[in-house]
Amino acid sequence: MQWAAEQVHVEVVKLLEPFNPKGVELKPETDLSEDLFMDSVAAMNLVMEVEDRFEIDIPISLLPDVNSLQDLADVVLVQLNKKQTNEPIR
Repeated sequence: MQWAAEQVHVEVVKLLEPFNPKGVELKPETDLSEDLFMDSVAAMNLVMEVEDRFEIDIPISLLPDVNSLQDLADVVLVQLNKKQTNEPIR
């Protein structure tokens, strides 16, 4: 499946909802740690949810650069593009 940036954003917002008990408005600049009070355990749970939803792997080395919702969506898009270019043609 080909994912557009907007679709990825919408899906990431859906995945973030369980991690947003205070109902913070989720915008691209929303800081996952400061605005949503996510600790490292919650962040790893979110990463697993994202990996499952998009059927991708997110290298742990990329996580220190993921601060905002937009950062996460961007990482997902990069990994989706890598996955798509590595898939065999059927």
